[in-house]
Amino acid sequence: MLSLRSVIACCALLLGSVLLRAQSHAALADSLRRAGGVPELAYAVVTADSVLEIAYLGHHAIDLPDTAMATDRFHLGSNTKAMTAFIAGKLVETGKIKWTTRFFDLYPTWKTKANPVYYAITLQDLLSHRARIQPFTDDAEGKDMPALKGTHQQMRLSLGQYVLGLPPVPVDTAAHYTYSNAGYTLASLMLEKVSGKTWEALVTQTFDQDLKIAAGFSWPNNQLRKETWGHIEENGKLQPVPSNTTYRLDGMEPAGDLNMTLPDYIRFIQLNISGLAGKNNYLKATTYRFLHEGLPDYAMGWANVYEGNRGYSSHSGSAGTYFCVVTIDRQKQTAYIVFMNCATNEATQALRLLMRRLKAAYDH
Repeated sequence: MLSLRSVIACCALLLGSVLLRAQSHAALADSLRRAGGVPELAYAVVTADSVLEIAYLGHHAIDLPDTAMATDRFHLGSNTKAMTAFIAGKLVETGKIKWTTRFFDLYPTWKTKANPVYYAITLQDLLSHRARIQPFTDDAEGKDMPALKGTHQQMRLSLGQYVLGLPPVPVDTAAHYTYSNAGYTLASLMLEKVSGKTWEALVTQTFDQDLKIAAGFSWPNNQLRKETWGHIEENGKLQPVPSNTTYRLDGMEPAGDLNMTLPDYIRFIQLNISGLAGKNNYLKATTYRFLHEGLPDYAMGWANVYEGNRGYSSHSGSAGTYFCVVTIDRQKQTAYIVFMNCATNEATQALRLLMRRLKAAYDH
């Protein structure tokens, strides 16, 4: 039997090893950040109940001395999709809607102006990108669209009617899904109809009120709160983007327009890891399993991928000025998260190198 002194010594050695590994990764991450021209980078490795590593590196903007902090907010881009699907999961659990509910069961009067190919689309189809809705992942797709006016919800209603009148994306027999931001607009309209609340109100209720996770809308507020600045590349030089800059994601906010601090995002990811481990929390374990693994390749707000026999839930998000990526190793019940406040090719290459190094360090 080990003595108490031996146990303490073993624990000290283990803790020392963990700290050395974390310090090594932080040094690597900062080197990659600098090499990739990234003003600020934050990353974490987490399990359902532990933060194995976390670091905040760099500065709020390319030309500011403000040091990275835990309270810094980053735009999530398309990682917002998992949060919209999460809200849908709660409404399904409470009987407000079903995954198989058809869009036109809730909006029957829209049918007369819609393309008939969409008549049978369901909530599940929309959240898994299987409704053949036009992508709206490029500004060029909106050039012929009428100007959207009114509240965010009114713009979503107008956008929804417009995209349902467009021809569907051609069937690709080699792919299970066709990625669509506009599909998430239609899904959110379904959630708004059955709940009687706007998507914004559902976000506030679910995350801010129920889970005490502070979700912000649109860009982090660098004008008033001195939060992180997103960046774009112009003429080969990185330029900070003020948060009051006009930004057109009108009507597609549920697809990619939330911001969050890394600690709060970790809490959301930990709920998912716990649920995938079979534990009920805010959602039932069966709901988490469906969100992540309900359909091949892309489930509900999560890419569902396999490497060998190991399954991963992953997603990346960027509206051009930030970059966010998360991967959950479902077998090891460990997640890897990286946030950055630019999305240049050099920056994303640095991010992927860091992700590979982090995964390799914990893959044993």
